[in-house]
Parts: sequence; C-alpha cells; structure tokens
Amino acid sequence: MTEPEPELELQQGAAASAPQAALTWRHLYKLATDRLGSDLEARRIVERTSGREGPDWLLTLDEPVPKRALPFFDDMVERRAAGEPLQYVLRRWGFRTLDLLVDRRVLIPRPETEVVVEVAIRELRRIDSQRPLVADLGTGSGAIALSIAVEVPGARVWATDASEDALAVARANLAGVPSPAAVRVRMAQGAWYDALPAAFRGQFDVVVSNPPYIAADEVLPAEVADWEPSSALVAGPAGTEAIADLVAGAMSWLGPVGSLVVEIAPHQAEIARRLACDAGFGDVDVRPDLNGRARVLVARR
Repeated sequence: MTEPEPELELQQGAAASAPQAALTWRHLYKLATDRLGSDLEARRIVERTSGREGPDWLLTLDEPVPKRALPFFDDMVERRAAGEPLQYVLRRWGFRTLDLLVDRRVLIPRPETEVVVEVAIRELRRIDSQRPLVADLGTGSGAIALSIAVEVPGARVWATDASEDALAVARANLAGVPSPAAVRVRMAQGAWYDALPAAFRGQFDVVVSNPPYIAADEVLPAEVADWEPSSALVAGPAGTEAIADLVAGAMSWLGPVGSLVVEIAPHQAEIARRLACDAGFGDVDVRPDLNGRARVLVARR
C-alpha cells in the first residue's frame, strides 16, 4: 500500500488554497498567476523564492517546494497583490549589468536611467581620459555610479546623496560590485555639490544625475506616489528646481572639456536647454530615451 504524501502546514495567503500535499514549484507558479493575474510577475516571485532563474527554473518546476519557502512566497504574493511595486517585493532589480538591492528608501531603477548611463559613458569616451573622474549626484541605489565604475575601466566615481537612508542602500550595492571597480567608488552624504571634496573642484570629467523632476502638483500613479520616496521624485512647484541647481553649479566643478549629463522629463527639454545655455555651456543637447522622448540633457563646456 502506498504511503500518503506528508501534509504541509500552509501559511495564510496564495498557497493556503492549495491541496494539503507536497507542492511543486509549478503549483506555486499557478497559484501566483491566479492571484496576481500576471504570469510574468508570478514567475519572478517563484524564481526569487526558489533562488533559480532562467533554464534552471524551468528544469526544476516539478521539484517539491521546501516547507520553509512557503511563508516567503506567500508574503511576496500578498504584498504584490496589495499594490507594492514588484521591485520592492523582490528587493532586487536588474540594471544594465548589475543586480541591485532596492527598497522603499530609493527609487526603482528604470530603463530611462539606463540611457542616462549610456550617454554618460559616451561622454567619457569622448573625453578619453585614462582615469576619468565622475560625480553621480543624488545616487539613490547607486545604479548610475556603480554602472559607470563597472563599465568604464579606471573611472573614479563619487556617489553622493542627501539621504543617509539612500546611501545605506548604495553602500549595500557597492558591496556586491567586483573589487577592481568597487575600490574606485567613494560615497558621501550631502546636497548636490556640497558633498564633493573641495579639492576636486574644476576636475570632474562628467557630472551625472537623475534628480527629482516632478512638479509638486503633478499627479503620479498610485504605485509610484504611495511607495517611492517623494524626496527623490518631487523637485518643487515647477519640477525643474533640482535641474536648475545642478546646471548652475556644474561649471565650477567640471574640467576644461567636462560634461553635465542630467535625466529630465520630456516636457522640460527646452527649459533645461535654456538653463544650460544661460549658465555658459557652449554645446547643449537633449538626447532621446528608448521611446524617442527627450530625456537626457547633455551640456559640454
């Protein structure tokens, strides 16, 4: 006579409605899909629970789920069902070559900011310094600073933020960067240029930033407004206050052929261009994002 399979004590949540028997990862994938209405999000949660991704995940779908994994799975599914962004639920998100820790202390890394990194790297190639000096102001999770350190050999990067909470996340992400790049990154707390050592004034090859650029009265989706830090989103009544501060201070911190690279909202393109021209930059342009929208201010000395 065949022994019955052992029952699992399931937590209250997505897995609670499953049969009280040995569950497989395929079962959890179906439960999460039914609960969330998204097979992609369900897969990401099951991958995170199992610790296996891609081909490894596909090959283990019919393996039994360890009992200890169920509370972790249920917690993520219910948080996502309650509206928490998937990136915060997973506590990690891919950005270019990096796998970053993200939580409510920092903005969620977005594809638009990956374009900002690409533009900054192109500016560094144009300048062609053996040991370029870069400042990432308002670093948040460290996505921009760490990407440049990893992708540009020899780049020395200062990553600053006014928020100590954000810097704690950036430092955690720095700990996961390979040592040849990690040792070239320094982090400091302070508002914009105030955090930079005075000794580096007039020496930076690139100053780059993804600053707050939302106006105070702008209506944001609930998933953004209710979860992401408002200090990293909202600049002030006009939405261009942080951009103006960055542009105004850049000339005294950039080297003779340095560039300022700033993420902006598409509707701010002309204002940003005018601010840079008024500040004395000789070559000003606005580059598009992957959807063809004006997204990145590039101002060269």
